Amino acid sequence: MEIIVKKPSPEEIAQIQKYPTWSCGVSEFDWFYDSQETCLILEGEVTVEYGTGSVDFGTGDCVIFPKGLSCVWKVKKAVKKHYIFA
Repeated sequence: MEIIVKKPSPEEIAQIQKYPTWSCGVSEFDWFYDSQETCLILEGEVTVEYGTGSVDFGTGDCVIFPKGLSCVWKVKKAVKKHYIFA
């Protein structure tokens, strides 16, 4: 399973900004994705560890988490994001 981190296009930003927001302070927690999530990071810095890999992302990144992913979120700087599960 792969987590995709990319810089979103202006069209993607306009679409994702319609979605709800979620925020979280500095913390560490386990998470399981029972459906795919697409999110736009508005602020913050996070490392997500999964399987034998990890990925870092932060402000301005578009992140896509695959369905079935089990991971650990390590929020290094308080995070705020727009998100949608599909």
